Amino acid sequence: MNTLIKKYNVPVPRYTSYPTVPHWNTEEFGKEKWITALQKSFKESNQKEGISLYIHLPFCESMCTFCACHKHITKRHDVEEDYISSVIKEWELYCELFDEKPLIKEIHLGGGTPTFFAPKQLQRLIICLLSKAGLHEDYEFSFEGHPNNTTEEHLKTLNNLGFTRVSFGVQDYSLKVQKAINRIQPFEKVKEVTELAREIGYTSISHDLVFGLPFQNIDDVVYTIRKTKELAPDRISFYSYAHVPWIKGVGQRGFEEKDLPKNGTKRALYEEGKWLLEKQGYKEVGMDHFALETDELYKSLEDGSLHRNFMGYTARKTQVMIGLGMSAISDSFNAFAQNVKTVKEYQTLVNNGQLPVFRGHIHSEEDLKRRQIILDLMCQSRTNLQNLGNLNDFNYIMLEALFEDNILSIDGDDLVLTQTGKPFIRNVCVAFDEYLKTEQQTERKFSYSI
Repeated sequence: MNTLIKKYNVPVPRYTSYPTVPHWNTEEFGKEKWITALQKSFKESNQKEGISLYIHLPFCESMCTFCACHKHITKRHDVEEDYISSVIKEWELYCELFDEKPLIKEIHLGGGTPTFFAPKQLQRLIICLLSKAGLHEDYEFSFEGHPNNTTEEHLKTLNNLGFTRVSFGVQDYSLKVQKAINRIQPFEKVKEVTELAREIGYTSISHDLVFGLPFQNIDDVVYTIRKTKELAPDRISFYSYAHVPWIKGVGQRGFEEKDLPKNGTKRALYEEGKWLLEKQGYKEVGMDHFALETDELYKSLEDGSLHRNFMGYTARKTQVMIGLGMSAISDSFNAFAQNVKTVKEYQTLVNNGQLPVFRGHIHSEEDLKRRQIILDLMCQSRTNLQNLGNLNDFNYIMLEALFEDNILSIDGDDLVLTQTGKPFIRNVCVAFDEYLKTEQQTERKFSYSI
């Protein structure tokens, strides 16, 4: 394994999209093209499967130095009302583009810190969103909660509005690690809010853990996972820390490079964590995700409906996902669009009646073909050989190496990711990435794969 890690531990995308954002053809993109692509996809899919909404709520009271999200740091809560009003206005602008009511299948509140906002502001947001839409019979609403500021009122208010899933950011319970990433969060607080959510009626509770953090060692990972098991969340995300300070600025420079576990040491953290999680009844679901057999995410893996988009893995696939809020990304499956990245510019555009989109990508037929292959591999660890056609159309030299290293194999009519190959799923996807095949790497754009 160490030999493979040395060979394949290179900067590669995480493939929450294809093409990945650095390879979007922004020169050929325009708002009118985005609107046309969205309307076409909406008409095809709304009545059949509904749409998803991702709402980006970017405010945080303090900077976590491990975070790679787009956020706005402030302790001023007077920003809440105007921002929520802008998100509602953006939704109204989208609704005006459609010739029928959107049917909402999924809402996810992400951040930033959604629980930065007062419960009454979140209530206003959801009521206004739903007033313009219908609900799919199989809908699910979820939000990301910070254990330190998620209150009983937050949980009750959102549950009364239909929210049944919540994800709490935990990261690691080691105080040394918490100090390094500026996220002091005692186990007792996580325990309190997890148990409260369960009592109120949340049916799927997730904890987000991270490996590869500064100063983190095997003992830290073992301790964190054992404490997590005491609370028995339904899902666990066990993410690799993505060190990308050249993209995200000073926030990730709160520690030195030498403080980070690397290569085989970092991978050992994951392998130990994975072993413990599986021993405790969690099943691996896609890259970095685990779930109990009773959870819908695992069930979607079993029945082949698991999907992956900018929100990560989801049990509810929709062709259209509209992102609302500063920096949010929308996906109509035939195109991507991203909103402007500052709160001020976002609110100015929306309040002037303009969609706040500033860049995007319109998919070619080749993009769609490769996107489906990558989705299959990410969600099912296999893809039908008929989807591939001629392997010479892809990075054949890299594919040969993946077969030789027992990372890929053939199983009947399918190309399959082996058990040995699962840690290298991002590298496998690179072999089908047309843009990386021809690109001359002049600057580092992605985090390391391991």
